[in-house]
Amino acid sequence: MGVTSDTAPDAELRPLVERAWASLVSQADAIADDITLTLIAIQPEWHQNAEPSVRADLRSSTREHVRRGIRAMAGLTPGANPVDLWRETGRRRARQGVPLEYCLNAYTVGTRMLWEAMVHQQAALGIDDRVMVLAGRQVWTDLDVQNSVMSAAYRKEAALLQRRDLQLQGRLLDGLAEGRGGDPAFAAEVQEILGVAADAQMACVIAAFDGNRDSPLRNPDDRLEKAGLVSFWHVRGDHHFGLIPLGSRPVAEAVADLVEQLACCNSGRVGIATADDLSGFGTAFQLATHTVETVPRGRTDIAVVDDRLPQVLLTASPAVSSLLVRRTLGPILAQPPHQSDVLLATLRALIAHGGSPTHAAEDLICHRNTVIYRIKQIQDLTGKSISDPRDRLLFALALMALEK
Repeated sequence: MGVTSDTAPDAELRPLVERAWASLVSQADAIADDITLTLIAIQPEWHQNAEPSVRADLRSSTREHVRRGIRAMAGLTPGANPVDLWRETGRRRARQGVPLEYCLNAYTVGTRMLWEAMVHQQAALGIDDRVMVLAGRQVWTDLDVQNSVMSAAYRKEAALLQRRDLQLQGRLLDGLAEGRGGDPAFAAEVQEILGVAADAQMACVIAAFDGNRDSPLRNPDDRLEKAGLVSFWHVRGDHHFGLIPLGSRPVAEAVADLVEQLACCNSGRVGIATADDLSGFGTAFQLATHTVETVPRGRTDIAVVDDRLPQVLLTASPAVSSLLVRRTLGPILAQPPHQSDVLLATLRALIAHGGSPTHAAEDLICHRNTVIYRIKQIQDLTGKSISDPRDRLLFALALMALEK
């Protein structure tokens, strides 16, 4: 069976190696089709779900790889560079959404089956063992280079596609925040790209950066995904905001679950508002932004707009809020700090108990007459009565505005 001496160097064996590979040229397409069938048998479900065009391209590409690989190792294409083929294959597979693991497995299976075809040729043609060793070293070394080149190209293309997807997602979310959800064409694009129907119930979540580089919500998409919730996130100005479809559950129940999930990854100020459909997302964005501002800076809290409507109303109108504080509490705030603090604390207790001096005294741990005396001071300073419903509402709103 031997055709060379035991001491023949690799250079002398090279023509024999090329001749051995050349014997497989006529079998290239048959070998490639066997490789394709083997890959289908290994991952039948993936192939069944793949687009017909992708399946056809995989078969065609496998044939091209085997043909060019055999011809290159047979020395029939001098100067040809298979690296370009491997690199373009990596890019194309990334664009097609073929998993990288599948691509690497395909190269490994293909190399093994190509080598098995060579082993069969050895028996048929009586190829020297040392020729086979050199041929084997060649084909398995090429596999390492193939994997390296293809993987690098795949990851680079996948990263580019991800950046494009994120930019597209960001553009759509920006448009929704600006109120474009009512545009039928824009809503159709959102449904096509994000999968969010025009009539879907959804939540808008706003997290304030507050001068930090990192959002107070740490990987909220991962947390929500584990809970079975899809979410889409984007950065706009000083806010990290997200759109979360709520499904068909009652809104209050869905929002309560959302708050519970986000609480596990929150370290700052977060506001939530809901929309009945895409056309309402712009309003929900504005309301969630105002809701964030009802949470004092430095505090960790998730505020829902429905629970803070008076505070949100004041936050949305800074000029009115400032005027309300000046006109209602200004005379109290002008007193010496100790007296001012006592009167404000008394006023808060009275508001909490509907103007009752008895219950306010219990909260303040003082005598009822003391509270009555302070009520007179408050009325004398402000000209407003705690027993008057309208004045009591103004006091309550002014205290909310003061605490923002």
